Amino acid sequence: MPPISTRDRIVETADRLFYEAGYEHTSFGSIAEAVGLSRGNFYHHFKAKDDILTAVVERRTEQTRAMLAAWAAATPAPRARLAQFAQMMQRNSAAIRQHGCPVGTLCTELAKLEHPAQAHANGLFRLFRDWLAEQFAALGFAPPDAERHAMHLLARSQGIATLAQAFDDHTFIDTEVAALQQWLRGLRPPRTTP
Repeated sequence: MPPISTRDRIVETADRLFYEAGYEHTSFGSIAEAVGLSRGNFYHHFKAKDDILTAVVERRTEQTRAMLAAWAAATPAPRARLAQFAQMMQRNSAAIRQHGCPVGTLCTELAKLEHPAQAHANGLFRLFRDWLAEQFAALGFAPPDAERHAMHLLARSQGIATLAQAFDDHTFIDTEVAALQQWLRGLRPPRTTP
């Protein structure tokens, strides 16, 4: 594997710092220091923090697309793919309890700041929503119902992440994911009449 480029190291580090400390509380200097670059070297790659934010959102989007494609390739059944989405909270439980959902926290912060990149970051939620709706449609739900179920699953996952962080309860995510799994197992599309 080729070594990671300096630009990619900056974006990867900024992504982590934006998640852990928040976009507003992460400075150019803190990113440069964490990467081990001088300010001059840093400015060679990025001129403004908003440019780094754009690169971070693009990185998260690419990673999300790759993750969803991997789930689709490894799991042929749509119900099992939906279960993968729910289990993602368990796999990331420690980080979620400490920092919240990476997508939710970034979108919320950018909305509070009325930041122009908010719509770009919200694209991550749209990506998840559309993919989830595809899975529900593959289960036999008509488009309006597939989209409604997708939004319900997204909203529930965000609520779980928010409360898990608020209460720092390591059992809460497991309990709620089990409830989501039960809901998914019992969900059946309405029968169509001839």
